[in-house]
Amino acid sequence: MRTCVKIALCADEPYPVHAAIERLLATLGHTAVRFGAFGGTIEVPWPEAAEAGALAVAAGTCDEGIFLCWTGTGISMAANKLPGIRAALCTDAATAAGARVWNHANVLCLSHRLLTDDLAQEILHAWFTTEPGERGRGGVDRLAEIDARYRRL
Repeated sequence: MRTCVKIALCADEPYPVHAAIERLLATLGHTAVRFGAFGGTIEVPWPEAAEAGALAVAAGTCDEGIFLCWTGTGISMAANKLPGIRAALCTDAATAAGARVWNHANVLCLSHRLLTDDLAQEILHAWFTTEPGERGRGGVDRLAEIDARYRRL
């Protein structure tokens, strides 16, 4: 399990499950860096929230990210616009573990609509206890090539 990493927490609107996510991160010894509406009361458009959080991950200010919106789809699409971001929308623990092993995902995207405190704990446990695998290295290298090629457009 990774210890003491800085996590970009990002959301487009405030939800009660945010408190459970922050408690779990604190229990695991991680530092939370808030973006968008995470922990606040003001809604922020999902593209803007995702851009701010993803920039922190892409620049190395944060090691990883956990991003949320109503379905998780919009915020994952927006985050994936930045080179070096591999955001994965995960609705269960097995998908979160797979995203780490095969895709070396560095941003976990979740759905406010589907997420409960218990499900958040299961997914985050899988995310933080699963390390990127060598099996996924070729695909990740290919993504980096695509990022570099289309960044020039």
